[in-house]
Amino acid sequence: MGAYPTGVAIVTMRTRDGRDVGLTINSFASLSLDPPLVLWSLVNHSPNLEAFRDCAHFAINVLADGQEELARRFATPAIADKFEGVAVAQAPEDLPVIAGALTVLVCENDHSRTVGDHLLMVGRIVRTGHQPAAPLVFHAGRFTALQAAA
Repeated sequence: MGAYPTGVAIVTMRTRDGRDVGLTINSFASLSLDPPLVLWSLVNHSPNLEAFRDCAHFAINVLADGQEELARRFATPAIADKFEGVAVAQAPEDLPVIAGALTVLVCENDHSRTVGDHLLMVGRIVRTGHQPAAPLVFHAGRFTALQAAA
């Protein structure tokens, strides 16, 4: 699968007790245009599985080129507070969203289903934000950027 280039995103949510949770994903895709649905997956042994499965909303923060450090930070289990020192804004749905993200998709948790060793999460997009920038890309085990067409 490393030969397939993917975008990089951080999915964020807030638990009922007010704790912000976020993690880096690259298993993310558009699922439907009508209604607008997206799909992402989370490994079954994730310590955040229950929080995401039971949340009302989550945000997909698609990272821009130059946000590799954020991707690494939110992918590192040893970092207890992934949000410490990270610029975030608050979505009206009471979610943290990553400042400077290329695109933010605020989603209602439509449903989830366990398939193999992952929980598939389907979100219905309720709000979007976008800024012009190049996307951060992951390919062949490393972060990279898209090259402009000649």
